[in-house]
Amino acid sequence: MFWYHSTTKHSYNSVRTNPNRLSWEDQPSTYKNYPASYEKRKLDLEKEEDHFLYHIAGLTAKKSYPSGEYYLRINPSAGALYPNELYFQARDVEGVEDGVYHYEVSSSSLTLLQRIADNEGLEAYFGYQTAMKGYLFLVSAVYFRSSWKYKNRAFRYCLLDAGHLLGSIEASALLKSQTVEMVYTIDREKLNRMFGFEEREWFLSGCAMAVPIENQEVSPIEFALPYVDGSGTFEPNPLIEQAYHETMQLESCRREVKSPMFTYNTTKLRETIFTRRSQRGFQEGAITKGQFNYIMEAIHQPVLSDCDEEVSVYVVLNRVLDMPLGLYKEGQYLKYGDFARKAGYLSLEQYSLSMQGAVAFFLTSKAKNYQALYQKAGIIGHRLYTASLYMGIGCSGIGAYYDDEVNAFVENDEMVLYALAIGK
Repeated sequence: MFWYHSTTKHSYNSVRTNPNRLSWEDQPSTYKNYPASYEKRKLDLEKEEDHFLYHIAGLTAKKSYPSGEYYLRINPSAGALYPNELYFQARDVEGVEDGVYHYEVSSSSLTLLQRIADNEGLEAYFGYQTAMKGYLFLVSAVYFRSSWKYKNRAFRYCLLDAGHLLGSIEASALLKSQTVEMVYTIDREKLNRMFGFEEREWFLSGCAMAVPIENQEVSPIEFALPYVDGSGTFEPNPLIEQAYHETMQLESCRREVKSPMFTYNTTKLRETIFTRRSQRGFQEGAITKGQFNYIMEAIHQPVLSDCDEEVSVYVVLNRVLDMPLGLYKEGQYLKYGDFARKAGYLSLEQYSLSMQGAVAFFLTSKAKNYQALYQKAGIIGHRLYTASLYMGIGCSGIGAYYDDEVNAFVENDEMVLYALAIGK
């Protein structure tokens, strides 16, 4: 098991002997804005391409608290800290000048970072030999946004949230009836230098919604952007930095070439994407067997990827009509019984979620490519959000759980990646 994962496990004792104490004066910003000297264009939601981009990471709601105002986004994030930034290359996209962009969430704008020519671009850093028509997305992490609150465990959240952002791209692409391929074998080191991140921000993954342009070879573009602060405050975390660098290089990757097949109505899916929220608690309502099967089919669809890692999905059935209570995996019962309270306890005693929800999920893996497998867990989690909310069922992601006790419950020794709950 990867040493970082073992070091950042939660236990009943650890959460009581090492409670988080937040330094509010150091609270980081959740927005990265390039200076006004860069060309920026506000999204026009009347235009199809801008509408597509907005449904990846747009702002959808505002909440007011005594401590201030908070804006919620289409993509979920642990603690609403949003450590991830979205960049992309557009080539031959209607209404979008060929170039490399940053998605500025705070103003729903596109910041042009670098124009590209026909014979140059980011393709080579994705492993492509020819020009790609469409979008090449890059997902980064400004890790202090998360480590400010979650300390050493924050790298897990950065990866899960990056997976949710990839899942958000996948869901928005369905509005255009297009598929997205996840690309983990990007040239992280070179891209980090070119974008001027200076060890405060890192690329975690890419994805392509693009097709090759025949007979149009491209050279790797070279540029050097100046550093732009993405958090306002910063405190280095050597443990997280070591974990990132040790997991940059991927080994023995298996490509998944099958595309997922979803059965969403486009109009209803668009509404689902826009109104997505994380449930704060459930009222012990049941879901139907048909709803459960629909959701399970959605989350088990293949993830088109250049480095697909196996992720195990364990399911605790609490309240599904016409289905027995128990622990369930891959269509088979592993244990029969009422494990609702156990699931709530394992989820760091968040009983209003995993106990009172209709179904609780625990995702685990024994794969080696940490960044790829963790982000896949986030993609599965985002599919769970989308399918559940599409069916009128609430969903909540749970990044905190008692790692070893989850292993004992599901009877494996894999890394526990994520917990989620759905219900009414």
